[in-house]
Amino acid sequence: MNRSHPFAKYMHSYFYNYLSEVKGVSTNTIFSYRDTLKMLLQFTSKNLKKSVDRLTIEDLKEKMILAFLNHIENKMGNSIQTRNIRLAAIRNFFGFIGREEPSLLGLCREIRAIPVKRREHKMIEYLDTEEMKAIFDSLDIRSRTGIRDKALLLILYNTGARVQEIADLTIKDLRLDPPYQVKLLGKGRKQRACPLWPETVKSIKNYIKVRRSKDAENEQLFLNTNGRPITRFGIRYIVGTYGSKASKQCSTLKNKAIGPHTFRHSTATHLIQAGNDINMVKLWLGHANINTTHVYVEIDMEMKRRILQTNQPPLINDGRNSSSHKWQKPNILEWLDNLSKESLAK
Repeated sequence: MNRSHPFAKYMHSYFYNYLSEVKGVSTNTIFSYRDTLKMLLQFTSKNLKKSVDRLTIEDLKEKMILAFLNHIENKMGNSIQTRNIRLAAIRNFFGFIGREEPSLLGLCREIRAIPVKRREHKMIEYLDTEEMKAIFDSLDIRSRTGIRDKALLLILYNTGARVQEIADLTIKDLRLDPPYQVKLLGKGRKQRACPLWPETVKSIKNYIKVRRSKDAENEQLFLNTNGRPITRFGIRYIVGTYGSKASKQCSTLKNKAIGPHTFRHSTATHLIQAGNDINMVKLWLGHANINTTHVYVEIDMEMKRRILQTNQPPLINDGRNSSSHKWQKPNILEWLDNLSKESLAK
């Protein structure tokens, strides 16, 4: 008799031991995986008319996983990218199950073989130097949060850091004496260092002078208006607010959705445009794969314009030479009026 494997049996070991201790993934990744499995269990429970507590690993067959993925895309309105993120979490979980229960390797292999769904490749949006200047010009350091916001926007643009990397930043991560730099903790808990402009350092020092924390022991650099650690959603709101404000003075910003990642894309593109080696830009951004960095070469319009200038357009006959046909001359309507069967028969 085949023994079933209760789903609940593996939860603690997966989240606390495997993800946290063995793989060392970030808290945000753990929460994302948690949310995916929670949604999957609720969907399966409803479809099998079986309580979540009684679900087994065997209940989650390939057909059920595909039905869940189609549900979140077609019924819940999730994007293909979100669908693929959910699938990655499910694959990760069944990779863990396959190591824990060799008898389930066949089932795990089927689920891990479910392919990601192809999606439309959209161009990455970034800000040119004039648009970036317009955003910084919209800052008012006399406002309640102006000093903080200037430091926040400068370090975002200076480092090209991910929004969570900035939210997690502590005062200890900063070196505010020459050579100026900041340590960032990126994906996969990989640490990297980025140099800082003197302007960025000056703004951060000004902010630290007025920074007031509700908790004296809290060393997180950026705080919200209540003196609590700022979240990535708070940073996104701040950047979006200044983007909207700047669009009133810079018309090209009106059709752009501006967020922290727009700053990251802008930093990367400007580094490429300045002639920096793509491998150095990869290290600067903390990319694990060089192919991720190559996308910034693709969107670099300045580089494309320079390439175009090396290839001249073809010489086009404008109809003004003696060998041109009569119908190519400007007075085409007159020629058409004179067209007759007799002339065609000649």
